[in-house]
Amino acid sequence: MPLSNAQYDAIIRGYHARQLKNQHLLEERKKEVYAQDSRLAGIDAEISATSVSCARQLLDGADDAITSLKKRIHELHAEKEAILTRLGYKPDYLLPIYTCPDCKDTGYINNKRCHCFVQAAIDLVYTQSNIKEILSRENFSTFSYEYYSDEITNPATGLSSLQTAKDAVATCKKFIADFDDTFENLCFYGESGVGKTFLSNCVAKELLDSGHSVIYFTAFQLFDIFEKNTFDKDSDAIAAHQNIFDCDLLIIDDLGTELANSFTISQLFLCINERILHKKSTLISTNLSMGDLAATYSERICSRIFNSYTLIKLFGDDIRLKKKLR
Repeated sequence: MPLSNAQYDAIIRGYHARQLKNQHLLEERKKEVYAQDSRLAGIDAEISATSVSCARQLLDGADDAITSLKKRIHELHAEKEAILTRLGYKPDYLLPIYTCPDCKDTGYINNKRCHCFVQAAIDLVYTQSNIKEILSRENFSTFSYEYYSDEITNPATGLSSLQTAKDAVATCKKFIADFDDTFENLCFYGESGVGKTFLSNCVAKELLDSGHSVIYFTAFQLFDIFEKNTFDKDSDAIAAHQNIFDCDLLIIDDLGTELANSFTISQLFLCINERILHKKSTLISTNLSMGDLAATYSERICSRIFNSYTLIKLFGDDIRLKKKLR
């Protein structure tokens, strides 16, 4: 993921700030428990000294001494955990604290950027902090079926609006559960206000929380990036353009609200096709019917969507209007 030196430095400063914050929190925890049992401070001091001795013996090749020292360290940890448990704390209460346990807040795993670094770069490049605020409000824990009717039915399926919404949520949760093992794409379609964007945000929140890189764009924003990358050679747009193809999940919201022309159609095909070829999942939401989608875009685009996406039609009353009336 291409970053300028300033952008890279900004991310690394964020990691340093995270490390200092967690170290301060750990020091506060130590003060708290040491005050309740001074033996804990002695154990930590002995563990530190024994670890240093173990390292020295390792350099000297004294295998017998190393075995003895490791046994002593194990005994000290067991004693420490027993005291913490007796005091009502979890056994790991005094272990180092990490925001990202995978990379231990370094940003790297085996000299490769951690998933948290990748997402930090995406957030910086796309300034998606507003999206995170939205996801705190729109997620599965706040999703409600009360706005879907059990009386309105789809003649094509015979299912009610409520049952259709329940099936859609189940499909989304399976998509999330199988994300690392099965390549899939989703397309939500239906009239405005039936919950397509909300459900997209639910998926985004779950995948972000599980360490995946997610980029959210309205169709207008997406094609603006493509235009600036092609015609203006804007440096930010160039970086953003590459990330569109590399992220784990790309969300294109409100497809069909952009001004469709030969350029947008060709760029949409490139985006969809490349992500399919590289098995990178995409989620599309649109107010267009499948017929309108076929009439608006090329046959190649529709073929890719119809054959490579799970199509989910949501229908019912306008939820936004219902919420306003309440």
